[in-house]
Amino acid sequence: MSSRTSKASFIRQTSLAAAFLLAAAAACAQYPGQVTKKSKDTPDLRAIGVLEWTGDEGKPKTSRLVPITVYDGQALQDGNVYLARPQPMALAAEVEYELEKNGTPIGLYDIKHAGQEQGLWVGYGSWKPLPSAKVTTVPKPVVDEGFDPNDDKPVLHRRHGADSGSGQDSGSSGQSGPPPDPDRPTLHKKSGSDDSTTTSTTPASDPNQTTPQKKDSTPAPDSTESSDPNRPVLHKSPQASANSSDGEHLGSTDPDRPHLLRGKPAGNGPDVLPSLMGLPVDMQQAVAISDAKSRPEHPWSYAWANPEDEGKMKEAMEVIARQALGLKAPPASAPKRTTSSKAHAKPVPPPEPPPLLDEKFRVFELAYGSGATMVLSARTDGPPAQRKFVTLIAQPDLYGNPLVLLKNVTDASHLDDTPRMRLVDAVDALADNRGELLFELRGTTQRQFALYRVLRGTAEKIFVTGGVEFGVAPGE
Repeated sequence: MSSRTSKASFIRQTSLAAAFLLAAAAACAQYPGQVTKKSKDTPDLRAIGVLEWTGDEGKPKTSRLVPITVYDGQALQDGNVYLARPQPMALAAEVEYELEKNGTPIGLYDIKHAGQEQGLWVGYGSWKPLPSAKVTTVPKPVVDEGFDPNDDKPVLHRRHGADSGSGQDSGSSGQSGPPPDPDRPTLHKKSGSDDSTTTSTTPASDPNQTTPQKKDSTPAPDSTESSDPNRPVLHKSPQASANSSDGEHLGSTDPDRPHLLRGKPAGNGPDVLPSLMGLPVDMQQAVAISDAKSRPEHPWSYAWANPEDEGKMKEAMEVIARQALGLKAPPASAPKRTTSSKAHAKPVPPPEPPPLLDEKFRVFELAYGSGATMVLSARTDGPPAQRKFVTLIAQPDLYGNPLVLLKNVTDASHLDDTPRMRLVDAVDALADNRGELLFELRGTTQRQFALYRVLRGTAEKIFVTGGVEFGVAPGE
């Protein structure tokens, strides 16, 4: 065999062996026992919502849960449409949310069912208290103060389960007792009577005692049993027990007659019905979080080094809010002069600033070791159609003055163009131990929710329900 022929044969054999190995590898890859393991780096889902209710905290009269967002480990998804089949995954039955205020848990909310209000999904359920740790009490040892371990004197012990106040004969319990007295009166049950018949106390039988003869007793006129055979008697119909519960006539024997049944119907609708509708004035809001992992609590409250700094910052932000709303203080009145020889001007107190109604001022520490983040919102007085609204996000600058990071100003006639920003609370939406500010963007006929991250002197909107904020053109 020539060298060329042997070389070609080796190449064919090598090619066949390689093809066989590739086919074996493909067959092993398709073996049904091969299960791909879930990566340890795959994050768990984290859902954020807002619970809205009326009534007392913990015992609401009406309530509903609005889904906001679901974090899938890479991006924030809209909780109102994420994996909707047809209701979104955030509102699936038996999903439990932890309610928080300022990062502190205040209760649990279990979803029972979901429904749509004005084209958006909301969940209905029940508010439950936080589970409390069971306190086990150790029983105290019983100490016999009169017991001396060195005393050889015998001690009588009571049998367990015996009643100390029992005056019954102990002979029935297996213990010895005094012999029975033949002249002692005993209780005898009347023959033919039931257990409810009252027994009579009679002395023991005496052969010398004369027994009186029993007279024939005649039934009373009002007795239920009558000896008159012609007296009419009422008898209950065999169907009375079945028809008495629905209030029908006892003598009815019509099998096709409809019946009205008492009690609560079963299987006719959900257990929790939709209760909270619209936007009532007394509606309250709280952040709701559903996470498969248990994470430590992170309160968002900020502790001032000097408690007086909080009041100064609030007053400074109120000045900025009045300027944004166009509220001007009335002019100061001229000082009054006295008629005495030593005339001098009396100091006049400054005029009262215009009032800010529905004012809310909160201070957050959105990350451990970070500075204060302040949020102030208020509105003007007057008729509802002429009211103006303002919301400010600010941080202290190097000189101790508020540095405004975001300013939202609108009025009642332009709410659908520029919605009013209403602060809900701070929440860790990305599970990175840093808080975001959750706002409700409320217009005249619609509303949305938005998350703002405050970082490096800026307040950036990182998420809004519905994809695009209403009243704002895409790209703005």
